[in-house]
Amino acid sequence: MSLLKEKIGYGFGDMSSSMFWKIFSYYLPIFYSNIFGLSLVDAGILVLVTRIWDAVSDPMMGVCADRTHTRWGKYRPYLLWVAAPFSICGILLFTTPDFSYGGKLVWAYVTYVMMMTVYTGINVPYGAMLGVITPDSTEKTVFSSFRMFFAYGGSFIALFSWEPLCRFFEHNFGASVATSWQLGMSVIAAGCFVLFLCCFAMTRERVATVSTVSIGKDFRSLLSNRPWWLLIGAALCFNLFNTVRGASVAYFFADVIGADARLDFGHWGNVLFYSGLFLGVGEIANMVGVALTVSIAGRFGKKTTFIGVNVALIVLSVIFFMVPLSAAGYWMMMVLQVVICICTGIMSPLVWSMYADVSDYAELKYNTASTGLIFSSSSMAQKFGGAIGGAAVLWLLDICGYITPAAEGLAVESVAQPASAIACLWWLMSFIPAVVAALAVFTVSFYPLTTEKVNEICSRLGVRRAAANAEEAREQSTLQPE
Repeated sequence: MSLLKEKIGYGFGDMSSSMFWKIFSYYLPIFYSNIFGLSLVDAGILVLVTRIWDAVSDPMMGVCADRTHTRWGKYRPYLLWVAAPFSICGILLFTTPDFSYGGKLVWAYVTYVMMMTVYTGINVPYGAMLGVITPDSTEKTVFSSFRMFFAYGGSFIALFSWEPLCRFFEHNFGASVATSWQLGMSVIAAGCFVLFLCCFAMTRERVATVSTVSIGKDFRSLLSNRPWWLLIGAALCFNLFNTVRGASVAYFFADVIGADARLDFGHWGNVLFYSGLFLGVGEIANMVGVALTVSIAGRFGKKTTFIGVNVALIVLSVIFFMVPLSAAGYWMMMVLQVVICICTGIMSPLVWSMYADVSDYAELKYNTASTGLIFSSSSMAQKFGGAIGGAAVLWLLDICGYITPAAEGLAVESVAQPASAIACLWWLMSFIPAVVAALAVFTVSFYPLTTEKVNEICSRLGVRRAAANAEEAREQSTLQPE
């Protein structure tokens, strides 16, 4: 059994990644359109093109990590090597240079590609570590739960503090809006750097896997791996659900809820109802969901849990559309946000654990230790879902006539959005995510790795690995001098 300290250390890694990822997913679109000054169409193309590059770079990074050999292991060294570039690129991404429109567009492409490249360089090996920290499938779910619990904790810190942090630099140091966003990201980046170093120091790789086939065979095996294809499709839908809904929140609060909405606590007063609070409370709810994952998946099985949670997301998303814009309606939105995020919190470690099962399936069937390649596909699905979701949000808003203040040279508070744009924002928060969740249910219904099948795979792999280790020990003994 692994130490609690190691599980916490592993959690620190995704705590760092998620602090960046959630800010990118939820605030980068509105940063590009309302602060940086890109049009919605150009911003949408930018998000899509850069994430397509990720679809190529993730498997490349997975193959590279699978064939890395150091005294620290295969995957863990990348936490040390890439932590600093990761933080620096995040700051550059939220930097607004004093360039012409064309120059700023080039800057946006260069910094976004750089950011996603280093994100791949650290997050793919980090994810693959789950396959070599422990050989036990149940223990992998525990590690995955720690990972997602800390990930949502980091997301809560980043999202809840993001707008107050930017306002702090703006109001106390006289920084412009653009500069305040850059300084805010500098604070977040420093914390991410420290967390990745802690993850490196507190974890170990225990399962030694060696691929006995070529890179080409690894890819051919992957492409013929039916459970992998189905899980990729289901995970892409899950990430698309999160991205569409998450990327719409800042716009929804700016143009539907408004800047003065408050949650009424009766005799105890009221608090400002803003996007950071809505998203931050959602992250806490995600943590509750993560804590429930092991017991729920253990009782019902991973596949059944996946389907049940997505059915709940469909129902809850449709209900959101019916909530009125009123004091009571704001509370209803918060309740729905909590329940939806408990569901997505259950999903996140579940998906990562299912990838570990797919990795074991591949090792048994194809005799290939392609853990990094398989886990890179999870990162690919995450980024592809983010690409499609982020671009779709921006393009749909453009089609529906959304007015971007920075691109039009207008003050944010002076813009009144047309009814078509407001209706689009409601759909982006409700019916569109519901359709995506329905697609996830359909896809995973064909997933063949049931609990019984996974247990059989783990048992057979245990015998094979034990035999391989015994053979290696015999070979080493014959090489020892008498």
